[in-house]
Amino acid sequence: MTDHRFSEEERRGVYRAIYERRDVRSHFLPDPIPDEVLGRILNAAHHAPSVGFMQPWDFVVIRDASIRKAVHRNFECASRRAAEAYQGEQRKLYDSLKLAGILDAPVNICVTCDHHRPKGSGLGRQTDPSVDVYSTVCAIENLWLAARAESIGVGWVSILDLEQLKATIGIPAALTPIAYLCVGYVSEFKPQPDLEEKRWETRGNLASVTHFDRWGVHDKGLKE
Repeated sequence: MTDHRFSEEERRGVYRAIYERRDVRSHFLPDPIPDEVLGRILNAAHHAPSVGFMQPWDFVVIRDASIRKAVHRNFECASRRAAEAYQGEQRKLYDSLKLAGILDAPVNICVTCDHHRPKGSGLGRQTDPSVDVYSTVCAIENLWLAARAESIGVGWVSILDLEQLKATIGIPAALTPIAYLCVGYVSEFKPQPDLEEKRWETRGNLASVTHFDRWGVHDKGLKE
């Protein structure tokens, strides 16, 4: 009988990747990512779970500096518009945050979702059409954790005009960009997420968001 158990060392590696994963916006190094390493990361993403085994994702790998500059201009315009939602001290804090490493990271990856991909024959989509997006996000998380295991940082840039992004990198009209990722080796992985360190937000308590059998039933002794 095959032993499917992980060794203690293997378990520690999985949890280490989870807990030490960071949304990296700075500290990128110019060192190129070897093709075999990039291939491993993308293959990990491609092995993500997907509802109905639909595999709705595509990965656009962007190294071209001119394209990254165009995406960065997109980000700057979108960030200025987003800043208008904040006032006072929160606006000052927003303006001080580094929210993208588009030009710093040697590789950018745009992950898209194809809502009409025939794979999976619609299994699971009749009751919830959004499962294609959720499945694509699973691929992004796989990519992120695999990258951390390779000592590579990943930063998700969500402040973008998506229609403009599609035009810049030639994404077909029927597809949706789900994530624009900055990817590269970094000088360090911070012990805390940037937004926690900068006091933008704190991590919630696990017990307060975990319910047992019915909504609102919490186990105050739940260990984190």
